[in-house]
Amino acid sequence: MKFNTTITGHGPDAFAFLGDPSTNFIILFNDDAPPALAELCVLHTKTELVADIEVGDTFVIGKKAFTVSAVGSEANATLRGLGHATIDFKGGPEAERPGCIMLETDGEPLLVDDLQPGTKIEIY
Repeated sequence: MKFNTTITGHGPDAFAFLGDPSTNFIILFNDDAPPALAELCVLHTKTELVADIEVGDTFVIGKKAFTVSAVGSEANATLRGLGHATIDFKGGPEAERPGCIMLETDGEPLLVDDLQPGTKIEIY
């Protein structure tokens, strides 16, 4: 397992971009995020990123699994240092931003109910 954490909470605007076909992303951040950033983030426990995330890895949120299709040039460094990454559910072979991890959604889409405190996030 490369990454294993638990959602501790979320800011009031954390789900503003989720489900919209033109955006469809969430922003992860350690639960010690500065208040201004925390408003937009899904917060999680601090944990170590054991190995770099790569294309083809499995990204699990609760009971839903996704395949990593692209990793931005800064995503591993920001996840390792701050627990921060943009998790984009539009998929595709190129990351939209340097800190972005693109996921393919072959099954059910991720919903707000899937991102509640206590939910596990695992990458392997």
